[in-house]
Amino acid sequence: MTKTASVHSLAPPTAPELVARARELAPLLRKNAPAGEANRRVEEETIQAATKAGLMRVCIPKRYGGWEMNTRAMLDVSSAIAEADGGAAWVVNLNNVCCWLTSLFPVKAQDEVFGADPDACVSGVLNPTATSTKVPGGFRVSGTWHYNSGGWHAQWAVLGIPVVNDTGEPIDQGLALIPMADLEREDTWFVAGMKSTGSICLKAKDIFIPDHRILSVPRAIEGDYPTEMRHQEPFYRSAFVPILSVILVGPILGLGRAALEFVRQKAASRAIAYTAFTKQNMSVAFQLQIAEAALMIDTAHLHAYRAADDIDDAAARGVYPEMLVRTRVRADSGYAGEKVTQAIDKLLFAHGSSGFAESSPLQRIWRDAAVASRHAVILPPIGYEVYGKALLGVENTITPLV
Repeated sequence: MTKTASVHSLAPPTAPELVARARELAPLLRKNAPAGEANRRVEEETIQAATKAGLMRVCIPKRYGGWEMNTRAMLDVSSAIAEADGGAAWVVNLNNVCCWLTSLFPVKAQDEVFGADPDACVSGVLNPTATSTKVPGGFRVSGTWHYNSGGWHAQWAVLGIPVVNDTGEPIDQGLALIPMADLEREDTWFVAGMKSTGSICLKAKDIFIPDHRILSVPRAIEGDYPTEMRHQEPFYRSAFVPILSVILVGPILGLGRAALEFVRQKAASRAIAYTAFTKQNMSVAFQLQIAEAALMIDTAHLHAYRAADDIDDAAARGVYPEMLVRTRVRADSGYAGEKVTQAIDKLLFAHGSSGFAESSPLQRIWRDAAVASRHAVILPPIGYEVYGKALLGVENTITPLV
């Protein structure tokens, strides 16, 4: 069966159906997770299974055989995958949101990506770490972009570039859609957690990018997208920075749930060393730790879901969220990640030192969540500061990414 045929052989699923498919893949994901860590990229078998299950098409327009869902669906699907493998969840999630970004470009550009291959994978980096030269019909670009999660599996990338005039003066910041065939992959991903995400470096050497494959980031931040379909397709008028921030929390939520479930399941068969407790679950101290960790994880979900609903409701109504809501989404995202990492720390204290054994999935969950929650777009202090400024009517001079 060809890739295109596999897309259209599946009836359009609901978000709960996709979550169920993700959980059906859990045995395969768990089996492949250690190899993904060792090889520093998600196993190809996992990527193919996720593609066949439709997990990579949450954000692709229905016009191309995608599901065209929403922010809440991205959270639910990625968190379900993360229950079994955080790295795989991160790669699927980043592909999905980069497919959403691709769907903001003019239809001509979308056709080049999804029209040619409805299963196309996309990676991306917004930071404009490149140089550009204006030429007829587009730009010549050279640059280096770090932390392209899933870069080994992608056929396209959305990458930040400076937009310049004929004299070379920067006049805008752009996001360019570039085929991987024009880019060089460099293996630079040597980290403590999220090892399997393959968040490599991409390099360009004097490549040509046509005008229709560039969008303005400042205009996008205000909801002005070049897609001609935004009035017919509500998902592709969702708030730019809010969606890019809150979706990063999806895999972290799943990691929190996985840690809680692992510790709960072991509690009836593990003693507490150097105490009279032959079963952890009989200890009041242990019970209190479990309860507090569970409430932290619940709190994270409530904040993440509020943020997702803010984005989805506004998109459905055809309005762009006001600044106070956008800054709150960014704060919600950081807070959710912070609460999950705190909960996992508490669960490790409760479970005991065996959780750090290399054979224990708990230590990988801990490392993956610790790295994922430090992504620059969801760093809690930055989110709290921009939200605090908005609450107080103080000018935001910290970041344009709200």
